[in-house]
This record gives sequence, C-alpha cells and structure tokens, in this order.
Amino acid sequence: MSETTVNAHQDRLTKVSSILVSQARPTDEKSPYFELAKRYNIKVDFRPFIEIQGVSFKDFRKQKINILDHTAIIFTSRNAVDHFFRICKEARIEVPADMKYFCITEQTAIYLQKYIVIRKRKIFSGQKTAADLLELIKKHKSEKFLFPCSDKRRNDIPEFMGTNDLHLTEAVMYETVSADLSDLEDVYYDILAFFSPSGIKSLFDNFPDFQQNKTRIAAFGPTTAKAVTDAGLFLDIQAPLPNAPSMSGALELYIKKVNGL
Repeated sequence: MSETTVNAHQDRLTKVSSILVSQARPTDEKSPYFELAKRYNIKVDFRPFIEIQGVSFKDFRKQKINILDHTAIIFTSRNAVDHFFRICKEARIEVPADMKYFCITEQTAIYLQKYIVIRKRKIFSGQKTAADLLELIKKHKSEKFLFPCSDKRRNDIPEFMGTNDLHLTEAVMYETVSADLSDLEDVYYDILAFFSPSGIKSLFDNFPDFQQNKTRIAAFGPTTAKAVTDAGLFLDIQAPLPNAPSMSGALELYIKKVNGL
C-alpha cells in the first residue's frame, strides 16, 4: 500500500454519528443494531435498497418447466416458498402429497406450514448454510429436484448438483429489482452498509452521479466487497471478520476505533 493510499485511508477515519443499513428494520427489538445505536449514541436507520417482485405466470410459462415432472423442491428462502406456491396456484397445480421439500434452514421449513400441513409431508432441513443442505441432498440422488430461485442467485447449489450428477431444474419465479430511494437524495449518512451486489446496483440506479466523498462504505461478504470496488468506491469496512462475524460486529469495531472509545 502506497503512502498516498495510507494517508487517504487515515483521512477517512472520522467520527461516526449516523449509519444507513440497506435492509429492512429488524423485528427483534434486541437486534444488535439497536444496541449499537444505544451504546454509542448514534443514529441507525434501515432502508431496503432492493425489492422482490414475482415473475408473472405468463413469463414463467416461457421457461417451459413442468413442476409435476419433479419429485423434490429446494427452498433457500421464504421468498422462494411464497412464489413457488403462488405459481402453483396460478397454474392450478395441486402439489402431490409425496413431494419432498429440502429447506436451507429449519425456519424455512416451518414457514411451509403457511401452505401445507407439514407433519404429513417429507421435509428435510439444513442448519444454516447451503453446505448443510447439500449434504442432505446427496442422500437422495434419485430425486428430480426443482429449484425455485431469483434471477440473481448464488452458484453453489447448481454447481454442486452438476458436479454430483444430480437432476436439477432451475425455475426463476421472482426477481430482485432496485427499490425507489428518491426520498434519500438529500440525506447524508456517515456509513452505508451493503449486503449484496444488488444493493450497490440500486445505489447507482437511484443516484447515477453518486459521489462517495467522506461517506464510509461497509460490505458483507466477498461478492459485495468486489461490487463496491468494481463501482470505483472506497471500501472502508469489510465483514465478516475473524473477531466480528456479523455486519453489526464489524461496524462496532470501526466505531470504537474512529470515535475514540
């Protein structure tokens, strides 16, 4: 790192009094973000930079996918659950009672009860990550899997299925689009916290002439960090860290440093 770069980085280490988290406000009042705001007397606001929109049934049909050709469904989010059953309803498809469901977490599996009687179905759930889920899938190699997903999705599941010669059909049932942030045009925050490349895209979709100046950028995960630097922005805070596995933890370490606490 050159001396100029070091000096530029040092110049950015100024006191933090406000943060905008580019996600919905947590429903849990014990969220670490609320603790952060209270502990360091800073303003923490929440605003989703992206929205989920369902693919129309007409556009889904263009994918030429027959849901009933499959024997198992992979769910990686509640959005996937909602839009899968929406499409089934619009297609007037009754999902067979022997359909198997593979869910990324137990919470996602429990969410299925919104649409089916879960005690009567074959449901498998991972602990937290796609890796957990994939270990379960390996034990059911004969199934024909359907993967309801967004137009923007991670590659881990399709790559795993291809590597292990498992039958997988990707079904794009919802899309990630930029939210309207026009009301934030004249609002300034010391830190903007991002969680996906789509959030960075939304920033520039809404504010094509955005100038970072002294605004610090925080990014969660390597793909988000890359999107920040690819956009020509300065990445000030990267999460997760070995001593701070969450975004709130990484923000706290930074605030302690720059606020002199």
